[in-house]
Amino acid sequence: MNGMALHGGLLPFGGTFLMFSEYSRNALRMAALMKQRVIHVFTHDSIGLGEDGPTHQPVEQTATLRMIPNMDVWRPCDTVETMVAWTSAVEKASGPTSLCLSRQNLPFVARDAATLANVARGGYVISEAKGGKPKAVIIATGSEVDVALKAQAAMEAEIPVRVVSMPSTNVFDRQDAAYRESVLPRGVPRVAIEAGVTDGWYKYVGIDGVVIGLDRFGESAPAGQLFKEFGFTAGNLVKAVEQLI
Repeated sequence: MNGMALHGGLLPFGGTFLMFSEYSRNALRMAALMKQRVIHVFTHDSIGLGEDGPTHQPVEQTATLRMIPNMDVWRPCDTVETMVAWTSAVEKASGPTSLCLSRQNLPFVARDAATLANVARGGYVISEAKGGKPKAVIIATGSEVDVALKAQAAMEAEIPVRVVSMPSTNVFDRQDAAYRESVLPRGVPRVAIEAGVTDGWYKYVGIDGVVIGLDRFGESAPAGQLFKEFGFTAGNLVKAVEQLI
């Protein structure tokens, strides 16, 4: 793929499980170093895979891909974010893109025109707090966005919560300060949830914030079961918000 990009005239892309990005790490880094337009489509992005066990369950891969300079990483929550991620990858002038896609089906999230326009900015308010100023912000990516929206609905009557979808931290970090603060306002407690290692999320929630993640390897279990066992549920997220505020 790198050779094809260097030759010119083509925009190469390839696909495999996200876990197997480990085997192509040198090529991924070289594409970023050479600023070559290459698109990596990685699937089975979390412990949601289940049956194949921890050898096939990426835990730290998304986080480490985000750390590669010039690499844009997208972890979309539905078809809309996937479309925007693909468009961003195709339009990117230099450097590779990694798309981290779920194995399990994810629900479509309805958006108005203004919200839809902000998806390409990497992070945006996917659902505003109901009934007043938000008392907390939940940041989520991929399959966990649905969990965040369910938690928001469960707290709607008592705790107004804003839900932020952040499919690409790389792209969000390039936005101007005013936009980033409009999405993550100062002084509002934050909780982040992602089915992976937690360290990278503290830059968004702060040292007083809460990150629901996975700082250990997965296990072999039926698809979807590990999400419940490891706390990636709306109920656990509600408890985190209540404790935080």
